[in-house]
Amino acid sequence: MSRVKLILDRTLAATICLLMAAMVVNVLWQVLTRFILATPSSYTEELARYMMIWIGLLGGAYGVGQKSHLALDLISTRLTGARQRVVAIFIALTVLVFALAVLLGGGIRLVWISFALGQTSGALQIPLGYVYLVVPVSGVCVVFYAVGWLLEARSGQSAAAAQSGALN
Repeated sequence: MSRVKLILDRTLAATICLLMAAMVVNVLWQVLTRFILATPSSYTEELARYMMIWIGLLGGAYGVGQKSHLALDLISTRLTGARQRVVAIFIALTVLVFALAVLLGGGIRLVWISFALGQTSGALQIPLGYVYLVVPVSGVCVVFYAVGWLLEARSGQSAAAAQSGALN
């Protein structure tokens, strides 16, 4: 499981970095065409918006995988023993239920409806289902991470304990 998590972490990080680099180039092109060439590009604003959606959702999934969400750290670090384990299980279950219901369930429905209705973007003329596809993709990532937390919490092993054990 840790090998798969490492691969997912690296894949998400690389994808986010590539999207951010592409967005920087896209916005620079938009500024160049608008202010220097005086012939604004018609697709750059829309493309930047869609890349921001993908960066935000994939970045959120990556943050969940790194346990950098505020709720994951604030409460559990102040507790010890069985209470910390109960809180860790509760947090993992809450994240899992949210990801299953909203990101996966709602995301799949959103993508399906967008394709079924044939919705396309204004400037790029691409099906909006491809833009919305990031919702269930990030949902799968969050579900994977939450299941990992549950397995970790059930075994009584915390990430800090695992790291300190590895260092000793």
